[in-house]
Amino acid sequence: MGRGRAKAKQTKVARQLKYSTPHTDFDSLQRELSGSGDSASRPDPVDEWLDEDEWRRA
Repeated sequence: MGRGRAKAKQTKVARQLKYSTPHTDFDSLQRELSGSGDSASRPDPVDEWLDEDEWRRA
């Protein structure tokens, strides 16, 4: 009992998320998908995983 207001709020938020059209930066998306950009500043995730697993081998 007393769930009516909470359910209405959840329904409202879900409806906003479903039907909203957020601004998409297509230029940024194109750079990310093409692989160009500042890839040198980001470390390779595989290298990070290897560092995390070193404690298991010790």
